[in-house]
Amino acid sequence: MRSIWNGAISFGLVSIPIKLVNATENHTISFRQIHTEDGGRIRYRKVCELEDREVSQGEIGKGYEDADGSIIPITDEDLAHLPLPTARTIDIVAFVPADRIDPLRLEHSYYLAASGAPAAKPYTLLREALKRSKRVAVAKFALRGRERLGMLRVVDDVIVMHGLLWPDEIRAPQGVAPETDVTVRDKELDLADALMDTLGEVDLEDLHDEYREALEEVIAAKAAGEAPPETPGPAPGGKVLDLMAALENSVRAAQRSRGEAAGEAAGEEAADGGGRETEAEVRHLPRRKSTRGAPKKAAAGKESGSRAAKSASPAKKTASGGRKTAAGSASGTKAGQSKKTASSAGTAAKKTPAKKTAARKRTA
Repeated sequence: MRSIWNGAISFGLVSIPIKLVNATENHTISFRQIHTEDGGRIRYRKVCELEDREVSQGEIGKGYEDADGSIIPITDEDLAHLPLPTARTIDIVAFVPADRIDPLRLEHSYYLAASGAPAAKPYTLLREALKRSKRVAVAKFALRGRERLGMLRVVDDVIVMHGLLWPDEIRAPQGVAPETDVTVRDKELDLADALMDTLGEVDLEDLHDEYREALEEVIAAKAAGEAPPETPGPAPGGKVLDLMAALENSVRAAQRSRGEAAGEAAGEEAADGGGRETEAEVRHLPRRKSTRGAPKKAAAGKESGSRAAKSASPAKKTASGGRKTAAGSASGTKAGQSKKTASSAGTAAKKTPAKKTAARKRTA
């Protein structure tokens, strides 16, 4: 990687020669301006107003326009002799905890590479000191015509510097927050927590620029003389009647996308009338682990209930047969047996239904 700035880190009385290297790169697809009628390029030419002619880059310098409209020329030599200690130095002014730096201040990122073998020792010293203290360094440096604020931290075995905005460069968020008074209920927060737990975490390495990929497909199709890919239709969405319904539907959708609690979600939708548009019932959703176990527990309960029903079935039949035998008996057995006797017969029938029925037939 090519360095864009050479200087030194000033760390107390320690000076560390370093090179500044861009830590990020831009993959945005660039377009040219063209004349729509014939496809000709539209170019911007640099023309001197006094001579009315185009000038080359080598003839162009810097100048400051004064209040009266006059131009004060500023050369590179003038900038090189700025009365600043940070002209060629990253001057560390403090060490602070990382959470003291608001991410809103972060700008461009740069790698700081040790410049030569003599810089390896002090470079490593600063890197290990930052690691052990779990702090970041706040520094001043000058780059591209102005003094900037920076934050130094360690990534792997490299010191990284993030450009920071000055405090007066951050605008106050006045008039941005909602002005309407809104009350958020605890149950709504519980559902929001459940949704965040269901969505889970993501590895940033798995994310990519889908817009750029789609744009490349369009360019490739146009270059080949083919029709561009069709735009996919919008995702189906129902009418959201209230916040609770939107949260609950979001949790179900996230669970289905992860293959979790599919049976439970389907049962809830069926109980809700097949997804009809009504206000959702407020309830606490389980965490991800309990959600995974819920369908199994429910299935086990159904299976247990099914076994109980099968066991009770022969008992009912036996008790019924016993009543019929008693009604047709010539020995004058009373037809109206008590519920207690029928219950006893049913209990006995559960254990030995065949023997009991045969005994009653012999009695008859």
